[in-house]
Amino acid sequence: MTPAEDFAALLAGPVVPAARGLLGATLSAGGVTVRLTEVEAYAGSGGDPASHAHRGRTPRNSVMFGPAGHAYAYFTYGMHWCVNVVTGPDGEASAVLLRAGEVVDGLETARSRRTAVRRDVDLARGPARLCAALGLDRAVYGRYLLGDGPVRLRPPAAPVPPAAVAAGPRVGVTGAHDLPWRFWVDGDPTVSDYRRHVPRRP
Repeated sequence: MTPAEDFAALLAGPVVPAARGLLGATLSAGGVTVRLTEVEAYAGSGGDPASHAHRGRTPRNSVMFGPAGHAYAYFTYGMHWCVNVVTGPDGEASAVLLRAGEVVDGLETARSRRTAVRRDVDLARGPARLCAALGLDRAVYGRYLLGDGPVRLRPPAAPVPPAAVAAGPRVGVTGAHDLPWRFWVDGDPTVSDYRRHVPRRP
């Protein structure tokens, strides 16, 4: 198989290996390319209380049920977009949140979209910042990312060595928050800061 076919097969498999394999991949949109340095895995309905598909299929999460390689985007805090890559077999909802990356092409365009940012390492450092740097919004929902469309996901030029991959708890979730399904390139300055979710008292 070609590298592209291998990558597509990886995304169509279990979510945790898919998440690890997304590190070092590139996402291009709006004249900007970002190399992914941090991702977060979410399993399918019934098995992961932090997943948007935990309670089953809805109009909002329907794309998560497959096929793999499509984008699942959602709006959060009334102001930010976040994007996920759908993974797994058809009918088994799972996705990988793209949490952070390094802008490797289109730096001036990314800067123009993130004018308040002083350091280039912060341009796509966090899931909402990544979307902003790439100019992604609701229009990316459901798009196939592995083709030649305006939003393109490509496999890493070389896999990130296992020794360079760190894992830890997911960010901002209450259910299964200690599950070590957040993966990042260890020591990379573009990886976001970890903030554990602290539930509010009733």
